[in-house]
Amino acid sequence: MTLHRSEIGPRMSQAVIHGDTIYLAGQVGKGADVTAQTKDMLAEVDRLLAEAGSSKSNILSATVWLADMAGISDMNRVWDAWIDPENPPARACVEARLATPDYLVEVMITAARG
Repeated sequence: MTLHRSEIGPRMSQAVIHGDTIYLAGQVGKGADVTAQTKDMLAEVDRLLAEAGSSKSNILSATVWLADMAGISDMNRVWDAWIDPENPPARACVEARLATPDYLVEVMITAARG
């Protein structure tokens, strides 16, 4: 099987493709609130998946971390408008302390190429 890494940094790659499976690093977004950060974060997911030859319709699983579960309704509104309703992935959403207090939401995606 082939292995390809993209946007390689000193600590991690933003995407790793193994065969027909795409693994994205945790993605965060910019903005003042959960809504803005979620929109920006999902735009990055779209970009990375497109570069890997895939799309949100091929997401297998998503893990979402929120700095405060009080923001789940705001995050879900953006997520629900973004996700392909015909192909929703398996998903988990939990509260966790993120890398910096500026981050309010983060997502890790596994997708198929296609």
